[in-house]
Amino acid sequence: MLGFPFIFRGALDVRAKKINEAMEMAATRALAALAREEVPDSVMRAYGLERLRFGADYLIPKPFDPRVLLWVAPAVAWAAVGSGVAGRVIDVDEYRAQLDARLGRAREVMRGLSSRAQQESQRIVFPEGEDPRILKAARILADDGAAEPILLGDPDAIRREADDAGVTLEDITLANPRGSVHLETFAQELWERRRRKGITLREARARVLDPMYHALLMLRAGQADAVVAGVDMYYPDAMRPALEVIGAEPGRHHVSGIYMLVLPQQTFFFADCTVNIDPDAETLAEIGSATAEFVWRRLGIEPRVALLSFSNFGSVRHPFADKVQRAVALLHEREPALQADGEMQADTAVVERILTKTYPFSKLRGPANVLIFPNLDAANISYKLLDRIGGAEAIGPILVGMAQPVHVLQRGSEVNDIVNMAVIAAVDAQEHGRRSRA
Repeated sequence: MLGFPFIFRGALDVRAKKINEAMEMAATRALAALAREEVPDSVMRAYGLERLRFGADYLIPKPFDPRVLLWVAPAVAWAAVGSGVAGRVIDVDEYRAQLDARLGRAREVMRGLSSRAQQESQRIVFPEGEDPRILKAARILADDGAAEPILLGDPDAIRREADDAGVTLEDITLANPRGSVHLETFAQELWERRRRKGITLREARARVLDPMYHALLMLRAGQADAVVAGVDMYYPDAMRPALEVIGAEPGRHHVSGIYMLVLPQQTFFFADCTVNIDPDAETLAEIGSATAEFVWRRLGIEPRVALLSFSNFGSVRHPFADKVQRAVALLHEREPALQADGEMQADTAVVERILTKTYPFSKLRGPANVLIFPNLDAANISYKLLDRIGGAEAIGPILVGMAQPVHVLQRGSEVNDIVNMAVIAAVDAQEHGRRSRA
């Protein structure tokens, strides 16, 4: 089960004349090396296990481990090239990327972002540095060169957790907020920002000991490039400090949360799924603008923005539909070049035939890929249904509109979710850096 399909995969992809001993040994060594790697949560969950480490009970990888394809097939293919039986020469890294894409479109999307993150490494601080999931994610990020992790917490506690999880801390920075030489500077900074919001200097000095506040103040001080938090926090508890310390970017009054919904043939961006419960027209327009900017600047995808409703371009007169109409008018006034329109129903937005034949006057030159929902109920329910029963893979939530890169995970996120968010944060930080230099 571990050898046969992946040996043949590698052999066929380089058009090997035969399978020789060099290819068999390459597969053997790849499996032996993989068995010593940290086991993903998804594999342990598939087998109903809480922990799996190399040892007497785990000598070879599990058959349901998707990484076997990525380790064995390239090793076999390269061995075929090296031993002279291959009909074509491959680039191993490119071949591995192609195999990764076959495991799902979301992996393909994230691999592209990861490649961008590797081009200019960013320092990402994790306030929950003692959490085993954060430790495993930090190890992956450091090994891939996608980010330079900074883990906050008691260094001794972090080392104990890392040892228990089988994670090495090489190339990973540990920082203890309680022992920082910047405590007073950070307290003064926080007090300056919040003293007219009811906070005293004494309270500020207490808050900077909190890893979340400390991480955000590190970001403000230029000691980190991005913050990723929330794996063991309720979303509002992580958002509140982010808004107090970092806040919205200049020219904006609101931040919002978007989800990337990756389907086999297309990718959608849903907003706002996490922050604004019942946005007014002004807020909806801002959500649309910030989401479009993220999709274009960070991901290089041309945004086509639909502001959704139960009404199509005035077909129903109701205050809810009127609100969306006003938001569309604001977007058209402020960003006339942006492909944005509404109010429209969801099927009108995504089915080109309906959009172009029934509403040829629409500013969208194709089906929408950015969907702005009229309230949090609609957005949150929609993305979760698509994720759970609609066959989409959800990546997020991604915070947009922040003055600096801060991204808040959903509580209970798994290692892969944390890695994905950190990669997005790194790409976000690169763009923020370029804009600040300009």
